[in-house]
Amino acid sequence: MTDTRSAVPIAELCARMRSFIDDVVIPAEPVLANEDDAAHETLAQLRDRAKELGLWALGHPAELGGGGVPFLDFVYLNEIIGRSEFGQLAAGSVSMQDTLMLHKYGTPEQKQRWIPPMVAGELLPSVALTEPEVAGSDPTLIETSAELDGDSWVINGHKWFTTGVRDAGYCSVFARTEPDTTLRHERISAIIVPTDTPGFEIVRSIPTMGHNPSDHYEVRLTDVRVPAANLLGERGKGFAVAQDRLGPGRIFHCMRWLGQAQRAYELMCARANTRYAHGSVLAEKGEVHRYIAESAAQIHAARLMTLDAARAMDAGEDARVRIGLVKFWGARMLHDVVDRAIQIHGALGLTADTPLERMYRQARYARIYDGPDEVHRMSTARRLLRDPEVAPWR
Repeated sequence: MTDTRSAVPIAELCARMRSFIDDVVIPAEPVLANEDDAAHETLAQLRDRAKELGLWALGHPAELGGGGVPFLDFVYLNEIIGRSEFGQLAAGSVSMQDTLMLHKYGTPEQKQRWIPPMVAGELLPSVALTEPEVAGSDPTLIETSAELDGDSWVINGHKWFTTGVRDAGYCSVFARTEPDTTLRHERISAIIVPTDTPGFEIVRSIPTMGHNPSDHYEVRLTDVRVPAANLLGERGKGFAVAQDRLGPGRIFHCMRWLGQAQRAYELMCARANTRYAHGSVLAEKGEVHRYIAESAAQIHAARLMTLDAARAMDAGEDARVRIGLVKFWGARMLHDVVDRAIQIHGALGLTADTPLERMYRQARYARIYDGPDEVHRMSTARRLLRDPEVAPWR
């Protein structure tokens, strides 16, 4: 893929992406939401269109065939991509954090095999981290095991919320490889498992809020045997690999939440300016004024926090406090803004005639995936208490 996109001014890329998302992807949402053959065909057409427009995989490093857009600039693009829940799939950013993880930790052979098709959109990755028997927010409790047998890893375990694994070419499985005598954070390793490996069984699609089937799967691994060379990163360093993937991923989520919240805000304003009730349009009601002002303030605050976290990441700074703060703040912001938009729409907001009811369900997920709010508040508070100097404004 010849890349000239990184030289294009970010403002121009944002304008082109906004046109693509608003004029091409969003009108296709009713078809895409059905998750049938027509949805898959439509998504393929959208991907082809994004590539034609030079909008594909903009955040992937240029040396890997992506657009080479810096992390901070990608915030501006990804908040636009996030205006549609299908934007990531249509614009080729859905595999970005896995590509970056493999680029950092993978062997030359692993990179050569998996990265080019991922960046091209020909292959999707998946990650098996969460398990139903233990708390997903504490990966040190993982029970899935991997033992060396000659030159092979033999993996046994039970995973769930393994997102996208049905269509994935491989799965990064996090498993316990070290004894209990090892330090808690040095007991697990990441291992690449092709999804067609014998013993790798997709048990079911897990019914979730409004989605049955959903894109989250339960997986069992029974004597799954893969080469020892499939180890991703160092043995016993899986926790560090996972955190390196989850850190940028949390910012990616916050970027997309901005787009969803901005779209809900626009719908809220449009409804308030046109809906007549009790002697005037809603826009003249004091309570509606509060909804609009508080939503604008929350979006703006979350946007500044997200930009600051991305700036710190770009500069190579320790961004853990910034990421922790914006993860729980952004999730709450998204929920609040979409909730107010539904309230202003009244009964219409509960129907599928607007995107709001679907957006509301997606917003509820935000407070749980990649770490629940409570864990981020706790871990961030502990860091701040240990050293108040790490506060973002210091």
